[in-house]
Amino acid sequence: MILERYFLKRLLVTAAMVSGVFLGMILLLDMVEQLRRLAGLDAGFGAALRLSLLNAPEAFYEIAPLVMMLAALWLGLGWSRSSEFVVIRAAGRSVPRLLALPALALLLAAVGFVAVMNPLVASSAREYQRSLSALQGGTGAVVAFSGDELWLRQADTLGQTVIHAPRAEATGTVLFDASFFVFHPERGLSVRLRAARADLRPGAWQLSGVKRWQMSHLNPEAQARTLDTLAVPTDLTPEKIRDSFAQARTIPLFQLPEFIAALERAGFSALEHRMRLQMELALPVLLTGMMLLALALSIHHARSGGVGIRSLVTILSGFTLFFLRNFAQVLGETGQIPVVLAAWGLPVATMLLAMGVMLNLEES
Repeated sequence: MILERYFLKRLLVTAAMVSGVFLGMILLLDMVEQLRRLAGLDAGFGAALRLSLLNAPEAFYEIAPLVMMLAALWLGLGWSRSSEFVVIRAAGRSVPRLLALPALALLLAAVGFVAVMNPLVASSAREYQRSLSALQGGTGAVVAFSGDELWLRQADTLGQTVIHAPRAEATGTVLFDASFFVFHPERGLSVRLRAARADLRPGAWQLSGVKRWQMSHLNPEAQARTLDTLAVPTDLTPEKIRDSFAQARTIPLFQLPEFIAALERAGFSALEHRMRLQMELALPVLLTGMMLLALALSIHHARSGGVGIRSLVTILSGFTLFFLRNFAQVLGETGQIPVVLAAWGLPVATMLLAMGVMLNLEES
């Protein structure tokens, strides 16, 4: 038990040290990028520093598997130089069995890491987007959900228009049973439109089956007009609507199931959010597997040589797994492979590969 605690402590301390180094590098590089981005705006060093601090948690969270693997590589090479595992094996102790308890504790620590970092990353990403949009003079998100229903906001020559639709196509460019509320800058609500269908075309919403109320009349219903078609100017584009959805990374893990259900009830695709949910749940397994794999690849007798080759193989393995994870995420988000397979396949395979390499190390 003493050896297990010693190994676990060394793992956690080394991971914390490497994480601190990478956080410092991320903050420095992001500061340069934020200063470049805000160069033409009325924003100083304080605004750039604030944006960098808000963006750093997300940047670190994305590369956390690589950081943990590099930390394990550093630790494994240190143990090899000190010949600690040679002494342990000479004493008759099994290295894989010795690492079983630290691996379990590491898995629990990874669960805690995700539980703490996920809400932090979600809140900081939302605040980063809001702050950057405010500095750039943007209007922020134009899409919102209320229960099963969709709300959009746009600005045009008439003022602000709020659009409400109980159903929509997955792209958000075709609305059914849509209502348009046009607000005059001074007089408030001036026009109300109701359309059986609204199609987003370049520069305008094309409405069909329209009923129009002029709210300035004494009796809007009595003087309402019915039109076959009507074009409503808009500055919205499919890209702007898509980008205005609450991005999966800005939603805390415990809120994702409810948001996925709301998206699907409104008629939108929730593949991206489902993929994010499953990847967050599988992340502790991936973190543990990559650290164990790095240890298994880097532990060897120092006098046998090949330190550079082992380090290179370990680093290349980490980048390969990181690339495959991102590739599987794209396949899952586009529906080419099942979401569960895309999210859990690589973490489970990494864990099994680490166990296999450790057992082979024990036999050699």
